[in-house]
Amino acid sequence: MSDILVTGAAGFIGFHVCKALLERGDKVIGIDNLNDYYDPRLKEARLSELAGYKLFSFQKLDVADRAGMEKLFEKSEFSRVVHLAAQAGVRYSVQNPQVYVESNVVGFLHILEGCRHHKISHLVFASSSSVYGSNTKVPFSTEDFTDHPLSLYAATKKSNELMAYSYSHLYQIPTTGLRFFTVYGPWGRPDMATFLFTKAITEDRPINVFNFGKMQRDFTYVDDIAQGVLSVLDRPPVSTIEAPDTKDGQESLITSKLPAPPYKVYNIGNHQPVELDYFITLLEKLLNKKAIRNNLPLQQGDVLSTYADIDDLTHDTGFVPVTPIDKGLASFVAWYKSYYG
Repeated sequence: MSDILVTGAAGFIGFHVCKALLERGDKVIGIDNLNDYYDPRLKEARLSELAGYKLFSFQKLDVADRAGMEKLFEKSEFSRVVHLAAQAGVRYSVQNPQVYVESNVVGFLHILEGCRHHKISHLVFASSSSVYGSNTKVPFSTEDFTDHPLSLYAATKKSNELMAYSYSHLYQIPTTGLRFFTVYGPWGRPDMATFLFTKAITEDRPINVFNFGKMQRDFTYVDDIAQGVLSVLDRPPVSTIEAPDTKDGQESLITSKLPAPPYKVYNIGNHQPVELDYFITLLEKLLNKKAIRNNLPLQQGDVLSTYADIDDLTHDTGFVPVTPIDKGLASFVAWYKSYYG
């Protein structure tokens, strides 16, 4: 197995992807800026877990640091990149837009430039189901229109897809974007619903239930996500040349198609949307406590439903999520009790 760079290695998904790569024998170089968007101690605890693997090395580095990223690519020998570092959070992007552009747009440019100049064989990067915006057609398909993002976070993720396509076209860099759908599980982010609800219920504090619980999310267990990332990483896209349109056996210069670059975008989700009300009820059973619900209207930038069409991903890689919501939530609650006591 070859060396692999994982950005955002101390993050929730990054940690699990690193662990999955290491457990199958890959050498992993992880970077993260360890910012304080949420408690850095949780990030450090994840890194402590990874430090037990001989094939793991870590460098504290911000992808927005141009000089630092150039030096990293020049000195390291990784041949593939899994780019998961980003400023996350839909609602936080309303309050701190500059941070999102710096990390998600400028930082991503530095990744693309590194891949361009150092002959990276495959770049896999994190997009988001947020790019679907106000789309009401379900399940969400990668063929759907995605030009109406409802938050700056979503806009930065859509820009990543466009930037990656252009670099793949210009420099023939095999590139794959993954639109993640509501990832949850052990070591999860404290700003996400699973963590927030569990913490509040155990502490007898009210939980904010937006749109009065009448929302659906395609909750996807993090181990399924990690295996999906690996299956994609191992199958870089290739350039294709589509047959031109013809008329009476003659090629039409107007309708002939250009070669497609080695670029793909996939949805990666559970393909099983769950209503927020049901999700909270499951948590109540697992915690043996009733939630104190503070019902609120839909928040700015939020969408009513997410639901992933994963047929393309399954067809191309064999990816099939295997963790039902009750089993996944039980694993999260067990980890939460173990970690926080």
